Amino acid sequence: MVRTGFRLILEREPDLEIAGEAEDGEQAVALARELRPDVTLMDIRMPRLDGLAATRLLAGPAVADPLAVLVVTTFDLDELVHEALRSGARGFLLKDAGPRLLVEAVHAAANGDSLVSPSITTRLLAHFSNGGSRPRRPDPALTDRELAVVKGVARGRTNAELAAELMIALSTVKSHLGSVQRKIDARNRTEIAVWAWESGLMY
Repeated sequence: MVRTGFRLILEREPDLEIAGEAEDGEQAVALARELRPDVTLMDIRMPRLDGLAATRLLAGPAVADPLAVLVVTTFDLDELVHEALRSGARGFLLKDAGPRLLVEAVHAAANGDSLVSPSITTRLLAHFSNGGSRPRRPDPALTDRELAVVKGVARGRTNAELAAELMIALSTVKSHLGSVQRKIDARNRTEIAVWAWESGLMY
């Protein structure tokens, strides 16, 4: 029923096409590897292989050519959100977020951005600011503009919003993000945001 609902929502969008559907985690991984979709929607609770393990196989740190995975679930437990992002997910969306946010999240993931349900964003990012026993990465030499972009990403800003706030071109934002990714060894915006909170930049 959930898959059918998502299909109906997404097929109404003129620029979106459903490439395939899977009934369990193992099928999801196999199908995603075969079809290489722009975005894979992944549930957490699935038969045969859970969504977190499936996400790691498609987008985890050990994957050479990761896919864009958007985790969509009814569960917003902190540990599940953290593990999903650690596993390489581009975003985390609750199933009750509504059609508009679902479409926005799919577009964001396809464009290399990330979207986390607003209801859990603040709680999620606060977790990373606590640090705990997790070692922090070495501080790279970021320029003032790169730091501004990083902080904006960590607060959930899109590239367009950053361009408007910083009064720079959209292409310049993308250039700064690319430079930051190389300097901190991050693969996407989500990892940049996590790094920013873990490194104490958001205090």
